[in-house]
Amino acid sequence: MDDEIQSSPSEGDASESMSLATYTERAYLDYSMYVINDRALPHIADGLKPVQRRIIYAMSELGLNNQAKYAKSARTVGDVLGKFHPHGDSACYEAMVLMAQSFSFRYPMVDGQGNWGAPDDPKSFAAMRYTEARLSRYAELLLSEAKQGTVDYSPNFDGSVKEPKLLPAQAPFVLLNGSTGIAVGMATDIPPHNLNEVVSACIHLLDSPKATTADLMTHIKGPDYPTEAQVITPVADIQALYESGRGSIKARAVYHREGPEVVITALPHQVSPAKVLEQVAQQMNAKKLPMLVDLRDESDHENPTRLVFVPRSNRIDYDRLMSHLFATTDLERSYRVNLNIIGLDHRPEVKGLVGILKEWLKYRLDVVTRRLNFRLEKINDRLHILDGLLIAYLDLDEVIRIIREEDEPRVALMKRFGLSEIQANAILDLRLRNLAKLEEMKLRGEKDELETEKAGLEKTLGSKTRMQSLIKKELLAVAADYGDDRRTPLMEAEESQAFSEEDLMTNDPITVVLSTKGWVRAAKGHDVKPHELNYRTGDEFSQAAKGRSNDVLVFLDSDGRSYNAAAHTLPSARGQGEPLSGRFKAKNDARFVGVLMGNADAKVLLVSNAGFGFVGTLSEMVTKNKAGKACLSVPSGGYALPPLLIDPALHASDDAQVAAVTNQGRLLVFALKDLPELARGKGNKLLNVPSADFKSGEEELVGAVALGEKDELLVHAGQRHLRLKSKDLENYIGERARRGRKLPRGFQKVERLSVE
Repeated sequence: MDDEIQSSPSEGDASESMSLATYTERAYLDYSMYVINDRALPHIADGLKPVQRRIIYAMSELGLNNQAKYAKSARTVGDVLGKFHPHGDSACYEAMVLMAQSFSFRYPMVDGQGNWGAPDDPKSFAAMRYTEARLSRYAELLLSEAKQGTVDYSPNFDGSVKEPKLLPAQAPFVLLNGSTGIAVGMATDIPPHNLNEVVSACIHLLDSPKATTADLMTHIKGPDYPTEAQVITPVADIQALYESGRGSIKARAVYHREGPEVVITALPHQVSPAKVLEQVAQQMNAKKLPMLVDLRDESDHENPTRLVFVPRSNRIDYDRLMSHLFATTDLERSYRVNLNIIGLDHRPEVKGLVGILKEWLKYRLDVVTRRLNFRLEKINDRLHILDGLLIAYLDLDEVIRIIREEDEPRVALMKRFGLSEIQANAILDLRLRNLAKLEEMKLRGEKDELETEKAGLEKTLGSKTRMQSLIKKELLAVAADYGDDRRTPLMEAEESQAFSEEDLMTNDPITVVLSTKGWVRAAKGHDVKPHELNYRTGDEFSQAAKGRSNDVLVFLDSDGRSYNAAAHTLPSARGQGEPLSGRFKAKNDARFVGVLMGNADAKVLLVSNAGFGFVGTLSEMVTKNKAGKACLSVPSGGYALPPLLIDPALHASDDAQVAAVTNQGRLLVFALKDLPELARGKGNKLLNVPSADFKSGEEELVGAVALGEKDELLVHAGQRHLRLKSKDLENYIGERARRGRKLPRGFQKVERLSVE
């Protein structure tokens, strides 16, 4: 398609050609500027978007001030649409509702009667045919000077009536109520602020025009939301936000304890209590909050926000629980701040706090100047009329004669006394009863008062200092009449942090059972008998570890690699468990030979069938790698033996010993302290095993245990076992890495060792 739109105008046709690219670009830019200036962004002068300004002005034209009777909202919306805002009625009504909600606007512009929504669901308001409204007292700050020549008016969309381009705000509502909006290619997010603080900052800026953001923050501490939730953003971050015009504010719910229960009394701005309860309930159902057993919403008229959380016991860490809830629910919320405002030059710009207040004060100065000039003009007009009336009183008989006898008394009066047409009309409009002497005195008194007021106005208009003093005086009056205390406290708090999996683990006794084919399961308590559990065909019990559900759980395979798992994630012992091969990726088809549970600093005896080993620490065996962690080095053809936890008291004792035995019945007992403590590696030789290739039938280490002075050693060989007490073990004591001594006849094919 040709990029040019060609026209072939007939004679007299005024159409023109334009490239498609130019046409679309112009149309898009026109639309963009319309959305930015006439829909989405607030103006710095009155802090309002066009639809809000038109609603407030239409209600004032209907006489719906703060003292008037309520009128149906549909009446207001109809007037707004019919006269000023030819758009959808639902969008217009929603804008009106927002200005009436005390939980949405810090200083509501509309006083509503009926269902105007609730914090739980701000859009649950009734239809406009049911609700009634009038302007709130705060709207007076926008409208009281509108009829005093302070703002320009422009024709409405059809030219039938006029509407104000801006409203003469007596306070910077762009900061007081804030605003949110999405335009084309830009957005705005302005938080609300406290009236007293903003007025105080304005006065400070009038006194010190070179004041910095830090200076103004001695007055404006930060945003002041309609709720009493805490702002926890650091002061330095708030200052950076006010300087750049961009940043974020973080608010957090307020809570306290009532006995064992936690009670939420204030939620962040625009947070729904029902949504918070739903978020907490979902975590409880997913067993991510085992320390909570119940939650209730006890909000009522006296307590607008009262959410109750019931812990399982009063021994929980309340601060840690709330930190988790702040991190995972809307009890803590971040608000984007983007101070994007249409300035007095009609251009959108992201402004800092100092820039916003300076520009608004410039607008306020213009409004006050126009108001004083308007009043001065009215005074001059009245003085002009009074001068004419007083001239008439000086020669009242002649005035009466002219009115009675002349055909055109107006012209005659103007010619006889040198009056203007306005003065002549005023004389002709006088009533007979106003010709009394007393009335003349009243006129002279009125003239003196007006001349005094005129002199004062002229002095004020001619002095920058007087103008600033007047603006300050009026701002202080606004603060005194309309100001209130800060609702949102500011405080510094630690960063919220959600519970980790380890934090959520319960401290219950548990027994982990491992089968010879690597299937694992967990049974509650320590009374379970692993040998009596049901195993798969061809499988049987191999190892068991007793501990607590929050203990470190480690598995070891035949290659000497360790693997880590959370005990609470294991399947129940009521079934046959699950294969560890599904959880981990063991190399070379290695089989799982052992399981350990205990504290992270627990000591472990790690031994290979080659006769080497060392003392390790359980925490060194922990890994998140599914392929495991190299822990015990084993030679080619060799394998790791089941690891054993060493009792802490035994490890600390100088009398602790290690007993090592081969499959051919050679037993050696030596001091535990002779074994090194390593993080990983091959270790030192426990017992001298001559075999190097570990072929079937060759001698190899089959067991090694740590035992104390009072422990008894059991040597297992098939169905037989040999019990050796401490005095019996003296015959087998020797230096580490020796060959050891032969066990009695009948124990030449040893399978394993155990300690009682």
